[in-house]
Amino acid sequence: MKLSELLYGVSIKEVVGDISNISVNKLEFDSREVGKSDLFIAIKGVTVDGHDFIDSCIENGVNSIVLEKLPENRNKDICYVLVEDSSIAMSIIASNYYGNPSMKLKLVGVTGTNGKTTIATLLYQLFSDLGYPTALLSTIENKIRDRTIQSTHTTGDSLQINQLLSQMVDEGCEYCFMKVSSHAIHQNRVLNLVFDGGIFTNITHDHLDYHNTFSEYISIKKKFFDNLGKDAFSISNKDDKNGKQMLANTNSRRVFYSLKSMADYKCKLLESRLDGMLLNIQNNEIWVKIIGEFNAYNLLAIYATAIELGVNKNEVFEKISLLNPAEGRFHTVRNSKNITGIVDYMHTPDAYENVLSTINKIRNNTEKLIIVFGCGGDRDAEKRPVMTSIAANMSDQVIITEDNPRTEKLEDIIKDMTKDLDPVQKNKILIINDRKQAIKTACALANDGDIVLLAGKGHEKYQDVDGVKYPFDDVKELTESLNINTENPHLAINKQQINTLMRKHCFIENVDHVPDFESSF
Repeated sequence: MKLSELLYGVSIKEVVGDISNISVNKLEFDSREVGKSDLFIAIKGVTVDGHDFIDSCIENGVNSIVLEKLPENRNKDICYVLVEDSSIAMSIIASNYYGNPSMKLKLVGVTGTNGKTTIATLLYQLFSDLGYPTALLSTIENKIRDRTIQSTHTTGDSLQINQLLSQMVDEGCEYCFMKVSSHAIHQNRVLNLVFDGGIFTNITHDHLDYHNTFSEYISIKKKFFDNLGKDAFSISNKDDKNGKQMLANTNSRRVFYSLKSMADYKCKLLESRLDGMLLNIQNNEIWVKIIGEFNAYNLLAIYATAIELGVNKNEVFEKISLLNPAEGRFHTVRNSKNITGIVDYMHTPDAYENVLSTINKIRNNTEKLIIVFGCGGDRDAEKRPVMTSIAANMSDQVIITEDNPRTEKLEDIIKDMTKDLDPVQKNKILIINDRKQAIKTACALANDGDIVLLAGKGHEKYQDVDGVKYPFDDVKELTESLNINTENPHLAINKQQINTLMRKHCFIENVDHVPDFESSF
């Protein structure tokens, strides 16, 4: 493809070299992947600056470079294209290279703190069930019709996104539902995509390790809606205090949904059980297999999106009733002793309150709630003690353990998690470093009818320790532990074994008191 064609729409400050006769083999922003006649786009990343690798890219055969700063020593055989922001340029160039695929299907983006993956995944399920060729771009996986492509980023880079969208178009997809993260918006990964609609879920304390302030986090989310065109729709949660502000300057058609106030789309939660809930959506009662007030919001957003895309409401109601939760989002299992295990991706204070509140509204006073969770390393430390406090206040037993410590010491993470606990809260805390043993212990402590909640990892199938990802599956471990505890007498854990686990796996320097196991039976 001609370089001049690729640069269509790019705001260029200066060109050094001959732009007219250059043909580009492929695009790259990773200097390790460049080859002969490639276009290298030098991007200033969070930790690495692509400008530092320009010389090595030239040695490997690139014929053109998009960059933000011209080198002092220039190669006469190379065309240098100077731009203000390379990430913006790459978004435009990637779209041009792949033939602007976002214009050839209906693309809907979902952004907010919580609910993005659930809404995008369930919209994919819904439209697939309705018979439309549908695609998905999400945290867990990317899907092109029935084919799965594993996802490696919260939201892929602009090259990856456009490549996938191009494949979707080639395979006949009419719709694509996409999770849009704040990182992707800030780094201009979705800037040049043409969205037919956008959905705002909510916004709470998250990602402040990346965004400097909460107001900056809000403004970045808002940027997504500011960039939507006049032919698109924006759907926002009116019950979120920033729901109206999010759509303030958008040119798109504004639509609001709510459980608590007047809105374009309304819903009431009529009944909730562990196996589902009864909703009234737009004066239509419907039983769904997904539970929790937060999921009532998600399902209402899904309904609104389908209607805004022109689907018949009766068809939508029929298929919504059959939807299953996204992987790792309130995934439930139950054994023969009626012990319920729940796995959820909750990793923000708001999500903890939502999930625990949902469970507490359903269970009765005789059922004990045991929560197992940790906090990820190298991430926002401010929310750690907040989530621990919420867990202690809203459950009967808290087992603190590891959750992707990454390069941080587990002991330091636990210190952060437990530093603000009062004596009553501390009395509920048990610390077991090893997550597998923590899950086993939680299931051993559970009696008939109790609930064991594993929080934080959800769909993840690994533990990240010092940059190495070790296989680990919460659902698998929970299922096995429930069976061990209740259904296989030869493998049952007794009191003595629990106390052994305590002595072997607990890190207790940070708490004043550890519950007496003998009193738990």
